[in-house]
Parts: sequence; structure tokens; C-alpha cells
Amino acid sequence: MGKIGCLLIHGFTGGAYEVNPLARYLRETTDWIVSVPTLPGHGRNLHLEDAHAREWLAFAEEELERLWRYCDIVYVVGFSMGGLIATHLAIHYPVSKLVLLSTAALYINTGQIFRDLHVMVKDATRRRLHENEWFGHYKYKLLHTPIRATWEFRKIVLTTRPLLSQINVPTFIGQGLMDGIVPPKAARYVYDRIGTYQKKLYLSQTSKHLICYASDCNDLFGEIAFFLNCEDHPDDG
Repeated sequence: MGKIGCLLIHGFTGGAYEVNPLARYLRETTDWIVSVPTLPGHGRNLHLEDAHAREWLAFAEEELERLWRYCDIVYVVGFSMGGLIATHLAIHYPVSKLVLLSTAALYINTGQIFRDLHVMVKDATRRRLHENEWFGHYKYKLLHTPIRATWEFRKIVLTTRPLLSQINVPTFIGQGLMDGIVPPKAARYVYDRIGTYQKKLYLSQTSKHLICYASDCNDLFGEIAFFLNCEDHPDDG
């Protein structure tokens, strides 16, 4: 087998930090070239005023082509919106395997959001809101995400979702059952619609949206590594 590369793509309004725990795991357990680029306008500090869906897709294509300069085989991992971008790459380029985490084919999980908000209200009444991880993570995003950028995200969803049946490479689908952004049913939606019979569905009992930070993330990472290293991928959904 030739040199292997793995491209990890983060989500909308996110950055490399969203998938860095998985990237570290893969670097520590393999000799692969692991690439975790930051999409234009994204990162810890957001600059999404002039963001365009086509720019995000083109950037991901360039990063994929860069990996192929050094690798014979390339896997693509996508988180949230990055899962849709990864789907685009797998359909249009000879990607060997695909990993989709918390993929935003459907969104918003209102039930979980109300549960999270209830926790936030309790924290606020106890004057502990600043300690609430959910609140701190999304407050900045809400204040720095232009409406137009959200429409660009929707373009990614609306143009990619109808193409799921064209995926014909082995695909791993991971989803947190406590995700407040992407409803858990999105994972089954993707699983049922992708064209490949070589697919695996993994559900985390404890994970919210940032699945790479769940308390059981090491189990998830082990499953992903096994999937990517395995030559045979039976349908086990």
C-alpha cells in the first residue's frame, strides 16, 4: 500500500479545533499525512462577511489535491458542514474512504437545544452562566455570523444533500445522540440515502455536536481508525 493521507474538514463557523482531537489520534497511531486546514473566513476569529459556499468548496478541493502530491491514497473526514463538503469531494474525486461526523444534512435539533437552554437558565439563576461550556461556545458565533453567511451554508446543504446517492466509497457515519445542532435522525437520513453498501453507523450516547470532544470520543476514534484500516466493510447499520 502506498502513502496514505487523511484530510479533515471542520464545520460552519468552526475551525480546525473541532476535529483536532481526532487528528492527534490519527497522527499518534498511524504514519499517515494528516491535514486539518481552516476554511476561508473560519477559525477562532470569524471573518464571514464576504464568505461564499463556492469558495469553501474550492478551498477543500485545493487541499485535497495538495495531499495527492504526497499520497497515493486519501481518506476524507468531514464534521458538520465539513461532512457535506467531504461528500462533495468523495463524489467528484477518487477518495478511497469517507468519514462523516455530525453531518449537517438536517439541522436544528430543537428538543436538545431547549434542554441545553434549560441548563443555561439554571446556571444563570445560580450566576454560573460564564461556566456553561455550551453558552460560551455559541455566544461568540451568534454575534459574529452574518445572515448572508448562513445562507451560504444553506447552499452547501441544498446542493449536496440530493447527491448522497452518488457516494460509492466505504463510508463511516458518526453522530451524537445529544446533538443540539444536527438532530440524530440526520445520521440515519444520510445512511439510508448514500449509494454505497459499504457503510457503518456509529451513535455516541453522550456526545453533543462537538463529537470529537465527547466523553466517549476514544471509542469513536478507535472505530474510525479500524474502519479506515479495514479492507472489508460490511453493511452493519
